[in-house]
Amino acid sequence: MFRPQAMEKVELIIPEREVVRTTEALAASGIFHHIPTTQTTTGMPARVSDEWQTWTADLMAVERRILLVMEELKINEGTPPLTPPHIIEPRVAERDIERLEHEAETPIRELEAARRRLLQLQKYVAQLTPIANLEIDLGTLRHLRYTFVMLGSIPVANIERLESSLEHIPFALITLRHEGHLATVVLFGLQQDAVALNRAARSAYLNPLPLPEDYRGTPAQAIAALQAGIERTRQHISEYETEIAHLQEMRIRHLRHLLWRVRASHALANTITGYDHLQHTYLVTGWVPKASHARLEQIIAQVSDKVVVETLEPRQEDSGHIPASLKNPSFLSGFQGLVTTYGQPNYDELDPTPLMALTFPLVFGLMFGDVGHGLLLLLVGLLLAGRRIKALRSAAGFGVVVALCGASAMVFGTLYGSIFGFEDVFRAVWFRPLEEITEILLFAIIVGVLLISAGIIYNITNAALNRHWGRMVFNRNGLAGLIFYWSLLGLGARAFGVAVPIPGAVLAIVGGLSGIGLTFAEFFEHLVEGHRPLIEDDVGTYLALAFFELFETLISLFSNTLSYVRMGAFAVAHGALSLVVFIIAEVIGARGSIGYWIVVILGNLFVIGFEGMIVGIQTLRLEYYELFSKFFSGGGIPFRPLSLIPKAGKLNAPENAGS
Repeated sequence: MFRPQAMEKVELIIPEREVVRTTEALAASGIFHHIPTTQTTTGMPARVSDEWQTWTADLMAVERRILLVMEELKINEGTPPLTPPHIIEPRVAERDIERLEHEAETPIRELEAARRRLLQLQKYVAQLTPIANLEIDLGTLRHLRYTFVMLGSIPVANIERLESSLEHIPFALITLRHEGHLATVVLFGLQQDAVALNRAARSAYLNPLPLPEDYRGTPAQAIAALQAGIERTRQHISEYETEIAHLQEMRIRHLRHLLWRVRASHALANTITGYDHLQHTYLVTGWVPKASHARLEQIIAQVSDKVVVETLEPRQEDSGHIPASLKNPSFLSGFQGLVTTYGQPNYDELDPTPLMALTFPLVFGLMFGDVGHGLLLLLVGLLLAGRRIKALRSAAGFGVVVALCGASAMVFGTLYGSIFGFEDVFRAVWFRPLEEITEILLFAIIVGVLLISAGIIYNITNAALNRHWGRMVFNRNGLAGLIFYWSLLGLGARAFGVAVPIPGAVLAIVGGLSGIGLTFAEFFEHLVEGHRPLIEDDVGTYLALAFFELFETLISLFSNTLSYVRMGAFAVAHGALSLVVFIIAEVIGARGSIGYWIVVILGNLFVIGFEGMIVGIQTLRLEYYELFSKFFSGGGIPFRPLSLIPKAGKLNAPENAGS
C-alpha cells in the first residue's frame, strides 16, 4: 500500500506468425507494460515491418470514413466493448465501409438537396410577399424591353436620398410597405438609364429582391405555387428522414462494432510497429508486476509454445524509467487522484496517498469546524460516492474525499461547539476559536510541526529503502534535519517558558552537531556513499555555499512552520463569517422571523460553498508545498498495461440520436 508494486523486466521472443495472437493476449492480460524500443538487447539495429506501418495508415483512413458515416447517420461511438473485438484487416474493413457508404449516400444526398430546395422556396416566398397584391405578370417584369424595373428593400431614411440623386433622370419610386426601418419599393425608369439607376440604387443601399425564374403569373399565383412546392418538399424531407432513421436503426450496431474493430486493429498494428524486428522474429520488452509473472507465462503458453519469455536484470539506464503501479484500495482513489495531480510517484519512493488520506481531512476539518456544515459535506460526499447522479459519476472518486472532510469538520465542530454557525446550541467540548484565538493558533503550529516531521520521516524512509545512507542521515530533510528542527523547537519552547524534559545544554549541543552535519551535508554524503571527489568546488566556494545553505534551511523550516498558522486563522475566520451571517439576519428581520431564517439559510449555504472551496484550496496548498516538498520527487511513470481499446471515460462521445 505504501510502496508501488514490485516490477520485473521481461523480454518476449515471438515468431512472426504468432505476433498477432501474442499481442492480443498481452493486451487482454492487463498486466504487461510495453516499452517501445529502437534497439534489441543484442545491440543490433531493429527493423520495423513495412506491413504494419501500412496497416496503421490504412486503418486510420478507414476509421475516419466510419466516423463520417456515423456522423451523417447521427450515431455516436457508444461505450468501448468489455473485451477486445477481433482484429480486422484493412482491405476487409475498406470493403465493409464502402458498402455502408454507398447504402447511406443516396438518402443523405437527397435529404440535403431537399433541405436546400426548401430554403430556396421559402426565400422566394419571402421575396414575393411584399408585392403579393400587385396585379402584374412576373414574366412581364422580367422581360421588359424599354422599361427598367427594380424591386427591393431600402432603409426608410435613404428614400429621400435616392429621389434627390435621380432628380435629372425620369423615374418612379413606389413604396409597397414598411417593416420597421426598412421599406419595400419598386423603382421604375427607362432601360436606357439603367446604369445611372443601378448606381443610384447601390448608393442608397437599395437591395434588389430577385424574382424566381421558374414561376409565372401574378405574385399571388407564384406564391401559391411556391407554397405547394414547399409542402411537397417537406413531404420528401420527411420520407428521406424516415429512410435514414430506418437505416440508422439497422446499422447502428454494425457501425459501432466495425469502429471498435478498426480501432483495436489500429492499436495492435501501432503496437507491433514498436517491436524490435529481426529476420522472422519479434523482440518485445516490457514490465510486469513481479507477483503476476507466473500468470504472464501461463497466458503466453496458452497462445503458443514457440514464444519465449525471459526475465531481464534491470540495467542502470532503467533507473527512473520503471513504471509505478500504486496499490491503494478503491476508496482511496480520490486521494490518489490528488497525489497524481501533483506528480506521479517514482517506482523507488513511498506512495504518499495513505499520508494524504490521513492529513487532508485533518487539516480541512481544523479550518472548517462546524457540525452542520460538515454534515452537509458528508451527505454530498456519500451522494457522489454512491454514483446516484449520472451527471456527477465522473467525480465519484472524490466522493470519499468530500465525505471524510465533512466527517472531520463535524468532529472539530463538536470540539468548537458550532452547528450551522450557532454557538449556543451546545457547549464546546474544547474551546471556541473566536474566544481563544491564541490557543487555536498555537494548536495549528503544533499540527504543522507534526506534519513537517511526518514529511521528513517519509523522506528518511525513502532514502533507507533505496540504501541512500548519506541522504538519509545528512540531508536537510533527513535525520540531521529532523534533529536540528526539533532541537530548535525545544530551545524556542524553553525561551518562552514552556517546560521541556530535555536540558537546554543538551538541546544546544545536539542542535549544533546536527547543524554541522547539515552545513557539510554534501561532504558527509559523498564520504558515506563512496563518491569522489568529496568536494566538487574549491574549499572557499564550498564553505560559503554551505553556510548559506544552512541559513536557507533555517529560514525554510521557520517559514514552513509558520505557514500552518493559516489553519488556525481560517478556523477563526470561519467562526467570524458565520457571526456576520447572523448579524445581517438580525438586521433584515427579528430573530425567528421568516426574513431572519432566509438570511441564515442562504448565509450558511454561502459559507459552505464559498469558504469550503477556499479552505479546500488552502488544504491542497499545505499538502503540496509544505508537506510533499519534504519527500516527494514525483516525475514517475504510471503503470499502463497494454490495451487495444481505451478505457471508458477516455472518450467524449456526443449525446446524439442513436445512443
